[in-house]
Amino acid sequence: MLRIKKLDLFILKSFLLLFAGTFFICLFIFMMQFLWRYVDELVGKGLEMSVLVQFFYYSGLTLIPLSMPLAILLAALITFGNFGERFELLSMKAAGIPLLRIIRPLVIFCVFLSCMSFYFQNVVAPQAQSKLWHLLVSMKQTSPELDIPESVFYDEIDGYNIYVKQKDRETGIMKDVLIYNFSEGFENAHIIWAAEGKMEMTADKQHLQLHLYNGEQFENLKSQTIAAQNVPYRRETFREKHIIIEFDGGFSMIDNTEVITNRHDSKNMAAISQTIDSLSYRADSIGRSYYREVSRNTYADNIITHKDSLKLNSGNVATVINIDSLFDSYTIAEKERAISHASERMNSTANDWKVRSLQVKDTDSNLRKHQAAWHQKITLSLSCLMFFFIGAPLGAIIRKGGLGLPVVISVIIFVLYYIIDSGATRLAKSGEMNMILGVWMSTLVLTPIGIFFTYKSNKDSAVFNPDAYLNVFRWLFGLRPSRHLIKKEVIIEDPNYPNISHRLDGLTGQCQDYLGKHRLTSAPNYYKVFTNHGHDDAIAELSKQMEQVIEELSNSKDGVLLNYLNNYPILSTSAHKSPSDKQGLNILAGLVVPVGIFFYIRIWLFSKRLDKDLKKIIRNNQEIQQTIKEKSLDK
Repeated sequence: MLRIKKLDLFILKSFLLLFAGTFFICLFIFMMQFLWRYVDELVGKGLEMSVLVQFFYYSGLTLIPLSMPLAILLAALITFGNFGERFELLSMKAAGIPLLRIIRPLVIFCVFLSCMSFYFQNVVAPQAQSKLWHLLVSMKQTSPELDIPESVFYDEIDGYNIYVKQKDRETGIMKDVLIYNFSEGFENAHIIWAAEGKMEMTADKQHLQLHLYNGEQFENLKSQTIAAQNVPYRRETFREKHIIIEFDGGFSMIDNTEVITNRHDSKNMAAISQTIDSLSYRADSIGRSYYREVSRNTYADNIITHKDSLKLNSGNVATVINIDSLFDSYTIAEKERAISHASERMNSTANDWKVRSLQVKDTDSNLRKHQAAWHQKITLSLSCLMFFFIGAPLGAIIRKGGLGLPVVISVIIFVLYYIIDSGATRLAKSGEMNMILGVWMSTLVLTPIGIFFTYKSNKDSAVFNPDAYLNVFRWLFGLRPSRHLIKKEVIIEDPNYPNISHRLDGLTGQCQDYLGKHRLTSAPNYYKVFTNHGHDDAIAELSKQMEQVIEELSNSKDGVLLNYLNNYPILSTSAHKSPSDKQGLNILAGLVVPVGIFFYIRIWLFSKRLDKDLKKIIRNNQEIQQTIKEKSLDK
C-alpha cells in the first residue's frame, strides 16, 4: 500500500506542477484575446490604475472556466508524454499496474476541478460578469484623454471640431488652429481661427480652457435657410481670446441598468431557470393574444364562396356580392381611390405584423440564449474531465513530453472542440437545431474519442502506427508486398537441386489442376461469394509448398535463381472467395447492395489476379528447372 500511495503522490506532483504552469499560460492567452477585443475602450482615456486592475481582475474570473479544460488537456499530454519518454510509464505497467489505476488519482483531482469550474460558472462568474459589463459600459461612456493630433480634424469634444496644423509637444503650444463650434446647432456654427493657442484641463476635469492668440472669429447673425439670399455675419479680430468648454474627462461608474442585469451570462442556474419560465410564459401570452386578435379580425367573417364573389353574414341574412361587378361599376377615379386605399391598408397591416414578429423573434432569441447558457454551465464543467481522458491516454501513446508536439496536439484538439461547440451552439440559439443537441454536440463528439484513446492506451495498442493503417488500406484495395531476396553472405548448406526440381514439377501440376477445375476469369456467383467463408485449402497448401521451395533455394549462390525467386507472387488464401472469414458479416455485406457490389467486383478482380499468379508460378518453375538443368550439365 505504501508503494501505491507514493506512486499516487508522484503522479499528482508531476501533474500539478505542469497544470499550474499551463493554467496561467492559458488564462494569460485568453485574457490577451479578451483585451484585444476591448482595447479601444481602454486606450487614450486616461483611466486610473485601479480601474484597469478591476478590468483585468473581473475578466480573469470570467475566463477561468474556459482556461481550465485547455490547461488540463495540455498538462495531461505533457505529464504522460514525459512518463512515456522516460520509460516511467513502461516501468509502472511492468510492475503490474494498469493505466486506469495509474490515472485514478488524477481522475479524482479532475472531478474536483470540474466541480470548481461549475462553482465558478454558477456563483463567481455571473457576479464578475455583471461587474465587468458595468465597467465596460462606464469605460465606453468615459471621454477620451485630451490629445489633439496634428493635421487631423479632432471631433472627440462634443459640439466642436478642431484642426491643428502644428503642435509643440514640450510646451503644448498649437499653431494655425481652426475651430468649428457647433454647440448651438449646425446652422449657427462659429468659426474661429488663431495663429497660436493652448488648451488646458481644469483641476476638476469638468471643463476645458482654450487660450487663443492673434486670430479671427466668424459668426452668423441669423439662422441660415434655403430661402435666404444674403446672410449677414459678424467678423471679430482678436489678439487674445479665452474660451471655456464643458468637458467631463473623469471616470464614473454608471448605475445598474436593466440591460446588463438581464443578460444571460450574469445569472446563475436558478436565476436562468426562473427567467426561462418567465420568457416562456411571456411568449405564450403574446402568441395567444395575437391569435385572438387575428380571430376577431373583421376579415374572419368574410367567407369566399366562389371566384370573384364574397359572402357576408349580417345577422341571419346572407348577402352575396360579386366583387368584379361592383368594381366595374366604379368610375376611374373611384377605382384609383379604392386600389390606393386597399394598398395602404395592406402595407399598414404588413408593417404592423412585421413589428409584432420582431417582438416575437426577440423574445424567442432571448429565451434560447438563456436555455443555452443553462446547458453550457454543465458542458463546460464536464469538458475538464473529457479533455483529461483525451490528453492522458494520448500522451501515453505518443510518448513525447515537453512543449513541442503536446502543444500542437492540444491546440488542434481545442480548436476542433471550439469550432464544434461554437458552431452548434450558434445554430441552437438561432433555432435551426435542437437546443440540447446543439449545446451538447461537442461533448457528444469528443467523449467517444476520449473513450477510444483510453481503451487503446490501456491495451497498449499502437494507435498511431502507420503500418497498421497501411495494412488495412492494402487489404481493402488488394495491395500486397513484393519479395526482396538477396544473396546470403554465409551459406551453411547448398540447396538439393534435383529434389527441388522434382518438387517444382509437383507444384506445377497442382497449379494446372487448380486452373482446370476453377474458371477464375469468369464472373463469380453472387450468392456463393457472400455465403462462403474460410480459406481456400488448395491454395493454402500450394502457397505452403511454394514458400518451402523458395526458402531452400534462397541459400543458392546463383544470382539468376534469386531473381527468379523474387518473381514469385505472395498468394492470398481467401481474398478470391469472400470478403471476410465470418459468414454473418459476408451475408450482411451482400444484403447492403452498394457495399455488396464493391466486394463482388473486388473478389472478381482477385480471382483474375490469382489466375495470373498461378500461370506466373508455372512459368517461374519451368525457368528455374531449366537453370538447374544447365547448372548440372556444366558440372
